Amino acid sequence: QSQLVESGGGLVQPGGSLRLSCAASGTILDYLMVGWFRQAPGKAREGVSCLSITGDAAMYADSVKGRFTISKDNAGKTVYLEMNSLQPEDTGIYYCAASSWLGRWTDEHEYTVWGQGTPVTVSS
Repeated sequence: QSQLVESGGGLVQPGGSLRLSCAASGTILDYLMVGWFRQAPGKAREGVSCLSITGDAAMYADSVKGRFTISKDNAGKTVYLEMNSLQPEDTGIYYCAASSWLGRWTDEHEYTVWGQGTPVTVSS
């Protein structure tokens, strides 16, 4: 079972952009969906986006639709989350997670493998 490692987080001003990466130690093609979640201070973890690995279908939370884009590389090793027009409410720890089945993508219990998280802070 592949391990997942996130990177690309950091401090950015409102309106700025970041690209997060979720790299698998093996291949993401072992999974059927890979999702991005975030947890803001004092709040529950929430689903941000998800990619169906076989069909390339992408899902987004309403709060990020039109600003975030999820994608994967051709090698099947990395899933990306391109984040544009970032706002302070996007601040949090961002986690990627993988599931071996296609379930309700916003439910964190559907995922069996998690990365350690990468912090994103949006502040002026």
